Amino acid sequence: MNLFKKSPPAPKKEISRERIWRDMYENGGRLNIAASISAEAARLVTLEMSSGIYGSKRAEVLDGAYQKVIGKARSFCELACALGGVMLKPYIADGRIETAFVPADSFEVTATAPDGTICGVRFFERLELDGKRYIKCEEHLLSQESYIITNRAYLDSLGVKREVPLSEVSVWSSLEERVVIEKVKSGLFSYFGMPFVVTEDIASPLGAPIFARAVSLIEDANRQYERLLWEFESGERALYIDETAVRRGRRGEAQLPDKRLYRMLATGNDELFNDWSPEIRDEAIINGLERILQRIEFNCGLAYGTLSDPQAVEKTAEEIRASKQRSYATVTELQTALKNALIGWVKAADILCDVYSLAPEGEYSIDFAFDDSIVADRTAEFDERMRLLDKGVITADEMKAWYFGKGAKVNE
Repeated sequence: MNLFKKSPPAPKKEISRERIWRDMYENGGRLNIAASISAEAARLVTLEMSSGIYGSKRAEVLDGAYQKVIGKARSFCELACALGGVMLKPYIADGRIETAFVPADSFEVTATAPDGTICGVRFFERLELDGKRYIKCEEHLLSQESYIITNRAYLDSLGVKREVPLSEVSVWSSLEERVVIEKVKSGLFSYFGMPFVVTEDIASPLGAPIFARAVSLIEDANRQYERLLWEFESGERALYIDETAVRRGRRGEAQLPDKRLYRMLATGNDELFNDWSPEIRDEAIINGLERILQRIEFNCGLAYGTLSDPQAVEKTAEEIRASKQRSYATVTELQTALKNALIGWVKAADILCDVYSLAPEGEYSIDFAFDDSIVADRTAEFDERMRLLDKGVITADEMKAWYFGKGAKVNE
């Protein structure tokens, strides 16, 4: 019995803000600011990141699948930063644990606990077969008594959806319409959400993209950059000549040595030859663009210089440190969200190990190590901690815990 199938990108939900976020990420204009912010944040979050599961035979099985997830951490982290979140959904394929990374616009939350924990989700998958469009809705619901999974298929004809048997679509024919799993304490999914509130819906359990508070500023930056390009284009050097001074072809067409450089005027003066070299007002436009970029950086919780020119504004050492500290705080929050999501994935995969008898029961632990060099001098901090160790202020175990980052229990 195979409960899960790996899902390709599903249909977008008709939610205005999510369409805007995706469009900004995929079609962000010449500057691609939304994509650049998401990519840079993901890079900082996953820079030199390492994580592993250890402790038992069960841990070995889990870690084999887990390392595949870690290997894709930067890509799905970027997607989460761009769309507000990604659902990590482990499933079984050919006796192995695989993972689907479902973006925020391909699922909807149907139930939450009082503390905001997601208890119910609908996952959507779209498929075209024999000229027909189908949609599969896979719904998960965690209750106090059991865990229920239902699968339904729909024929989408001109926007009108009609339910059809799963057997009508060959790739879904092996799925069961309803599966009930007893004694499950957490969902078979893990939500990696951004720690930013959706200001349009503060009660939403989902997160907002890292650039959500800079949407208007990003539009301003794109318009300012277009002004800069227009300033260069409109100020291109030109040589104006009278049309009577131009050699003609057999059909009377003008034969110019460079159509971009030479421009004709009907003045009647065949000796006209004027050079047009206007002054380019690029400095004022660039300064304006830099100010907008810096405001985007601030609204996104990033250090000045992430998008803007680091030399655009002189700053004191304290201002530089404060700017880096802001970026460090943002990255730390994202790393915490990623860590919690990965722990949730491990719990979900552990349940699948029980359901499918993939490995014997056993204790396991998970360790994480993240790079903190964006604000801290790792070498200086190491030297300082070694001095504390030599003076007996900290123990060798505390030093190892800081250096290796081991010991986070997840299956207590």
